[in-house]
Amino acid sequence: MIAIFDYGAGNLRSVQNTLGELGCEYTLVRDRDGLRRASKILLPGVGHFGQMMRALDALEVRQTLIERIAAGVPFLGICLGLQALFESSDEAPEVSGLGVFRGTVRRFPDTVRVPHMGWNELAVTAPSALVRCLNARPYVYFAHSYYVPRHEHASATCTYDVTYTAVLESRNVYGVQFHPEKSGPVGLQIVRNFLEMPPC
Repeated sequence: MIAIFDYGAGNLRSVQNTLGELGCEYTLVRDRDGLRRASKILLPGVGHFGQMMRALDALEVRQTLIERIAAGVPFLGICLGLQALFESSDEAPEVSGLGVFRGTVRRFPDTVRVPHMGWNELAVTAPSALVRCLNARPYVYFAHSYYVPRHEHASATCTYDVTYTAVLESRNVYGVQFHPEKSGPVGLQIVRNFLEMPPC
């Protein structure tokens, strides 16, 4: 079962449309049992880091998400869903992330217009299962004010005043800072690549 986790504020319709266009059957889930039945998990995210993490805690799914990731279930975090994988964020320093990876999500400096919104190119920096069957510097659509600094598991980066993690891949864990559901054929291919991932 492909599960899209609905915590109440994600950009679900666009993600649902993308999976529908790919001919993929999926289920919206909002609880621990749904996550435990999932063979793959997508966590779309828009909005505020603190609100998202509080919503996950209110639904009592924080530990279940961590456990399913540790069990090898393929996981894709989109935008805020990527940021949730880290320990904390400048957006809500008092709130803990999932802590799958160490580090803090940072805010873009005041020297650039925030949010970073629109099309920008990816620089693929490592062999990538997620960004395959694409050209070397594909363009994708971003909408965010906070970013994950360049990470050891980044397979692609983007530069907007600073160079940051745009695609993260580590075993069964995948994350993208951009919105594949808004990135046209390139985004469709990235989601297709994730759906084809075998479990670890």
